[in-house]
Amino acid sequence: MAQWTAVVGTAHLARLLVPRDARTRAADARRAPAYRELAERVRLLLLEGRVPVAARLPAERELAVALGVSRTTVAAAYETLRAEGFVKSRRGAGSWTAMPDGRPIPAGGLEPLPPEAAASVIDLGCAALPAPEPWLTRAFEGALAELPRFAATHGDYPAGLPLLREAVADHFTARGVPTMPEQIMVTTGAMGAVSAAARLFGGLGERIAVEAPSYANVLQLLRENGARLVPVPMAGADGWDTGAWRRTFRDAAPRLAYVIPDFHNPTGTLVPDERRREMVDAARSAGVVLISDETMAELNFHPEDGVPRPLASFDHGGGTVLTAGSASKAVWGGMRIGWIRAAPELVRHMVAARAHLDMGCPVVEQLAVAWLLRGEGWARALQLRRELARDNRDALVAALRRHAPDWSFTVPGGGLTMWVRTGDLSGSRLADAGERYGVRVPAGTRFGVDGAFEGYVRLPFAVGNAVADEAVARLAAAAEAVRTGTAGSGPLGTPTLVA
Repeated sequence: MAQWTAVVGTAHLARLLVPRDARTRAADARRAPAYRELAERVRLLLLEGRVPVAARLPAERELAVALGVSRTTVAAAYETLRAEGFVKSRRGAGSWTAMPDGRPIPAGGLEPLPPEAAASVIDLGCAALPAPEPWLTRAFEGALAELPRFAATHGDYPAGLPLLREAVADHFTARGVPTMPEQIMVTTGAMGAVSAAARLFGGLGERIAVEAPSYANVLQLLRENGARLVPVPMAGADGWDTGAWRRTFRDAAPRLAYVIPDFHNPTGTLVPDERRREMVDAARSAGVVLISDETMAELNFHPEDGVPRPLASFDHGGGTVLTAGSASKAVWGGMRIGWIRAAPELVRHMVAARAHLDMGCPVVEQLAVAWLLRGEGWARALQLRRELARDNRDALVAALRRHAPDWSFTVPGGGLTMWVRTGDLSGSRLADAGERYGVRVPAGTRFGVDGAFEGYVRLPFAVGNAVADEAVARLAAAAEAVRTGTAGSGPLGTPTLVA
């Protein structure tokens, strides 16, 4: 019986193995023999989750032809990986990827570390903050007070609790997008909203246009749903080159596009009104449905300066823009309550399709979010969230300028993430070395399609003060180890975190 459960296509693997950044490629060439460099890149792809465990690898001759190297180079790389435990082989069955004993199998997304790991590792993989107390506790106290009248029912609300759908609709209306409760479906976080839209419009093999870079977990979700992703590069301060989007809509003919107009994850870009209007016009003309991810929309550090209008406000017909939102970033990730705004008939279709997966979201959490939205709780919690995220951003920026002055970035005016170019370093190598120095950070390649953005990392505003400084100091130490070729011998133990 074969020992593998998937196949890595030769052409696909070859694209992943070739560094996109010229400086990264040149630096790699200086450091190691070709076979060792090839083995290292396969190992990094596996550790990042971009090549699955237990996937059959191409034959040596096939991969050598695709990469333009000798078969001897590929054979030596495979042998190196076998010795390290990252590849297993059997005569007649070929070779497949594996994990050495004791290493966790990588996940495709940016899963948070367990809390018990916080004593030894600074987690910059997850863009999340602690709850804004006392408002979370008050919200659940309010929810429990209302629970008895719902406890007498069956508790299944596939479209969401009526009072929460109404509260979310009123919140959209207050932000300038008139909305009825029938246009809202409550979901398990914003990921549940994107998943519902992708199931409705993005079947197996369907093309979906995405920003490049884009949110890693959504890219993985769309891939796992069988979508064919079509990347469209981000365009500086304006975020979107709508001419490039029009060409993509015309030439690739996607049915769906996923975009993040508000404090984009990972770049932090805030798309201006004019680009939003142009994007909706382009999508409407091409018959493309837009999923607008608004999870960061209200995390504006300077709301007094004004904010762009929601993308849906430019969709006068109501059939082009589906809006995904969530309480996870604005309040707390542990609530796992999100929503999608769409035309009523589309909501009905998504609710009907949901019955095959789950019957709805937990009632108590829905009541808690409704309590926040119907009173002052949402605004008060959001203000605390903004203040903490802004302070953390400022601490991170100061630490980067102190410890990594050759790295480049744009300071965002909101959201939870910053996109950092790591000089001439491979972000994948830096992320791998960072684990040994006690700091966890995702490489830029997680946020691209087919290996793009090798020279970047994403840094969230997850920690502040001295912890942010320590995190960047550890990253700088890991970067130096990568530059000098000593990353594999870096410290495995790390000091207790400063408060």
